[in-house]
Amino acid sequence: MKDTGNNSGTASFVPSKILPAVLTDFDDTAAVQNVAELLLDRFGHPSWQDVRQRFRDGHMSLKEYQEITFRDIEAGPDQMCQYVKETAELRPFFRELWNFCQKHGIPMAIVSQGLDFYIQALLDKEGITGVPIYAVNTTFTPHGITYHYAYTRPGMEEAGNSKGLVVDRFRQDGHYVFFAGDGSSDYEAAERADIVFAHRTLARQCTEGNIPFRDFKDFEAVYQAVQEFFQNGSTP
Repeated sequence: MKDTGNNSGTASFVPSKILPAVLTDFDDTAAVQNVAELLLDRFGHPSWQDVRQRFRDGHMSLKEYQEITFRDIEAGPDQMCQYVKETAELRPFFRELWNFCQKHGIPMAIVSQGLDFYIQALLDKEGITGVPIYAVNTTFTPHGITYHYAYTRPGMEEAGNSKGLVVDRFRQDGHYVFFAGDGSSDYEAAERADIVFAHRTLARQCTEGNIPFRDFKDFEAVYQAVQEFFQNGSTP
């Protein structure tokens, strides 16, 4: 059952015994900035924007775009993580939502097609520990970065991680899933989540696909909705 958000003007009721789960995209959502692009702007080869345009034009997957652009990055992990800590920030109310979820045993996780090391760097900067990260796992070697995709759909490994797969797993475990995102890679998650908070490209695609959503600016509205559901088994 998907919440109809502001489109219906009514609450969505579910049994109070169902525990919510909160899943959020990272770049441009949990983080104010697109952290991958911050790093590429600072350390990437000048051609990275041309590669990004090829991706935006539909000539390659996000997985291909990311691996190509980070292949020639001129920095090690320590230098990149330090730069993330100096330039990036989490959106307001992320910490408050995380603390509420921790207090009440509500699963909350970052679900991203970005790279694990820079996500963790920003969480470390904010002193937020223990957040599960469903992202691309990276290893730095003398020959460059290697990538491991642990959340792919069988037979679709070339597409990289599937956010929809992660949502499915939480729903199969009996959770009522809140999802926040901004981009095309979030669409399959939005199709499956119970309540969607969307902005930017995802908001447009949800509108086109008749997927109900709530406007996302920061995590205050998400926090309020999760509180309401946890306490009353419904959302305002």
